[in-house]
Amino acid sequence: GVHRQILFTTVGWFAGYYLAKRMEYMHAKMDRDLSEYIRQHPEDFKAAEKRRIGELLEDFHPIR
Repeated sequence: GVHRQILFTTVGWFAGYYLAKRMEYMHAKMDRDLSEYIRQHPEDFKAAEKRRIGELLEDFHPIR
């Protein structure tokens, strides 16, 4: 009856809350580890030089 629906809704809410918090924790941990690796190995992550849009696009040759 209704009591089962309330029970399952409550259990589902707590399970979803726990899983969401665990997912946030895992992503925060991964971000922290990546940031630390980037800080310790700056030679692997050099900033790319800026290029103009004309250097990125190919020349246009119309086909007739």
